[in-house]
Amino acid sequence: MYKFSILDKISLVLVILGAVNWGLIGLSNINLIGFFLGEPADLIGRIIYILIGVSGLNILLILFRMKNAVNIKPINKRL
Repeated sequence: MYKFSILDKISLVLVILGAVNWGLIGLSNINLIGFFLGEPADLIGRIIYILIGVSGLNILLILFRMKNAVNIKPINKRL
């Protein structure tokens, strides 16, 4: 079984935050990250967006690591 590191947990939280933010942008044109940390032109807001993007790439790597960590046994079907 794959064990999540602290970096993996932070990445997961950032990806969820980014997904909720994009959902709110799509539904009601509300940008929570831009509202709390400044619009993308602001340096802090841009850094947060970059961290969310890098976190998404880390989640992809986690999926590949989890796939390799799972032992799948074939199912024998007999008629």
